[in-house]
Amino acid sequence: MTTSPFESNESQHRDAAYWAQNVSTLKLTMAPTGALNLNVDGNHLAGALQGFGQMWQKTFRVRLQGANVTPGEVIKTWKERFGTFWPKGNRFYAPLTGIAPGEIGLINMHIPGDTPIGLPLSTGVLVIYADEESFTFMTPRGHVFAGWITFSAFEEEGCTVAQVEILLRAFDFVYELGFRLGATKSENKFWEQTLSALAAHFGVHEPVRTRIVCIDPQVQWSQFWNIWQNSTIRTVLYRMASPFLSIRAQVMRR
Repeated sequence: MTTSPFESNESQHRDAAYWAQNVSTLKLTMAPTGALNLNVDGNHLAGALQGFGQMWQKTFRVRLQGANVTPGEVIKTWKERFGTFWPKGNRFYAPLTGIAPGEIGLINMHIPGDTPIGLPLSTGVLVIYADEESFTFMTPRGHVFAGWITFSAFEEEGCTVAQVEILLRAFDFVYELGFRLGATKSENKFWEQTLSALAAHFGVHEPVRTRIVCIDPQVQWSQFWNIWQNSTIRTVLYRMASPFLSIRAQVMRR
């Protein structure tokens, strides 16, 4: 059967609606109440090719065995309650219009992330793709890693499966060192806890299966100076300076 060019154009137009338009600089006009908008507005995106460290592909899956729920229903719930499934102490401020192509979510958390204590980090993500059964985030420069995170749900052998898949490089030398000293295990635990919480929402308590593959064992020394944009360092410095900035602002108002 020959496909009509009109049908092809219509299909392409429909698919394009799921993708964010070309974005060179992140623009966030209004931050949710209580969110710290630092290292996001005016920043640029960084894919895995712009990172410093080794390239990894991480896949986390949980089978929603026994839950009468479709992949579409899982994704709908995941989008609506995304931050509530994160480990305690970490905040995801969803876009005011919801998780949709081109929208920006703010993140205020502590790294390594799997515990409520640690170094403060203010960052965010851009939603580069979103449809009824998956959505993908891309990180800005300075984030712990440079790359893409895809959240999806699909049917496998009559059972709905929820999945997180990440392609990443540590953004800079400091983050790469932290990964090699154990932070990568904490990051893995973060997503395992997230999927466990999602599954528990549907009354499921199945184990999360994790698969980690090193795509490129080499670091990219050409990206060494990424360290100047390290969002954790910038957040720590901001927190340290905040009391003095507050006093200065009060003095200026007098």
